[in-house]
Amino acid sequence: MQVDLPEKRYYSIGEVATAFKVNTSLIRFWEKEFEVIKPKKNAKGNRKFTPEDIKNLELIYHLVKERGFTLEGAKTHLKEEKQKTLSNFDIVRKLEKIKSSLINIKNQL
Repeated sequence: MQVDLPEKRYYSIGEVATAFKVNTSLIRFWEKEFEVIKPKKNAKGNRKFTPEDIKNLELIYHLVKERGFTLEGAKTHLKEEKQKTLSNFDIVRKLEKIKSSLINIKNQL
């Protein structure tokens, strides 16, 4: 899944939920479950996600929603094989971008 967010320093929880096509409650739940997601909170308690948080959310979304891991399985997978998972995930993301650009070129012909 490609997440299309503009280049910003901070993203609101609504923007993140819309980009991932999930409810904001799921983002809040993942924030509690996974310690790699640490959004900044202002005085009112509004969450602001950094681009690093977005990358971690993409990885968690990939493991849980696309590959079918349980939450516990995703946690242990991230702890034990994070570097290997990140490299595989980066390769998959690049291939998906290439695929979408090739489909766009095909449609323009």
